[in-house]
Amino acid sequence: MTGVATLAVAGVSALAVALPQHSTPAEAAARPASASDQQLAADALASQAAVEASASASASASASAQAEAEAKARAEAGASASASAQAEASASAQAKASAEAKARAEAASRDQQRQALPTGKPAASASASPLAKTYSGTPQQIAAQIVPAGQLQCFDNIVERESGWNVHATNASSGAYGLMQALPGSKMASVGADWRDNPATQIKWGLQYMNQTYGSPCAAWSFWQSHNWY
Repeated sequence: MTGVATLAVAGVSALAVALPQHSTPAEAAARPASASDQQLAADALASQAAVEASASASASASASAQAEAEAKARAEAGASASASAQAEASASAQAKASAEAKARAEAASRDQQRQALPTGKPAASASASPLAKTYSGTPQQIAAQIVPAGQLQCFDNIVERESGWNVHATNASSGAYGLMQALPGSKMASVGADWRDNPATQIKWGLQYMNQTYGSPCAAWSFWQSHNWY
């Protein structure tokens, strides 16, 4: 019986050694990771890094494209503003040139009209007593003594615009002279030799010219308003 018991005990011990034993969690954690587990972890990290790199590259490309689009828009806006400014400058220059050409044409017509002014002496009835009469006061006051009352305002309107009532006003371009801007000024000598300085002489000549050319100062003023000269 002793030998049989010994064999039984020995068999059980051998079986216990051969069978796998269950390990505790602490023991499982203490075991080193297998090569397969390490490869899986490395692959996961590499995949995550690739995703992050792709997202970063995409964001960078998007930002670059947006910056380029904004720069292009600014450049186009600047070009448009420059073109608009150039167009406005060109239009302004053209308008100025047109206005200057019109002014030159009007001045030429005006000069031609002035040069056609009669130079003959006034009729005896107009020169007998008025030339001998002495006038005093400002040019405007003297005009009120010479020009008919009903024509005085029209006469004043023309002289104010022609010379500003300056007896010695001289047009540097054409040479027109005096209150009436006679062209040439020497035409006023038909009324008096003192035409350079005497407002009465200039006013008489101007009244004579308006009456002979237009019929009256008011008719001359009507013409002046349409042509800016008379």
